[in-house]
Parts: sequence; C-alpha cells; structure tokens
Amino acid sequence: MASLNWTSEAESWLTEIYAYIATESATAADRVVSGIVRRAEVLMQFPYLGHRFEDIIDREVRILLFGHYRIAYLVRNDGDVDILGVYHGALDIARHLR
Repeated sequence: MASLNWTSEAESWLTEIYAYIATESATAADRVVSGIVRRAEVLMQFPYLGHRFEDIIDREVRILLFGHYRIAYLVRNDGDVDILGVYHGALDIARHLR
C-alpha cells in the first residue's frame, strides 16, 4: 500500500477552503474538508485512479475529483503519493502546478 503525503501547499489549500466555507457554516466546512481527505485516502490503494494531468509530461501528476474540487497529486517512482494541492474547479490549476 502506498503512503499518502500532504505537501504544506496542499495543507494550506485545505485550510483556505475550510475558512472560506466556514464563514457560512462550520459544519459544511468540516464535511467538505473531511470528504476531500477521505477521497484522497483512496489513493493509498489506487494511486493511478485519477486522470493524468497532460500539461506536465516529465512527472506522473494526476487529478482526482471531489465535488467542485480537484485534488492534484504526484505518484512518485516508489509508488507513494504526494498531494500537491486542492483546487476549486474554477481555478486554472496549470499555473499552480508548473
């Protein structure tokens, strides 16, 4: 089973997502962030589940969807997974992942 590592940038994105949603409802913010984390945990068993991010060809960067969010991650050569960021679907993630 692969290990799952959250980068500091990915953790920062989760914090921002929580803070934004919590202005309306802390319960909803908990639900969304917990859902994102649970969805990402699936990658420990199925690291190639998401679709390949074609803009980056020199690394195995992939995207996993959760609601309106895209979880960007890197499958390392040893099979472990690094979560690079969690982006709202309206964002241009290409500029964040280069």
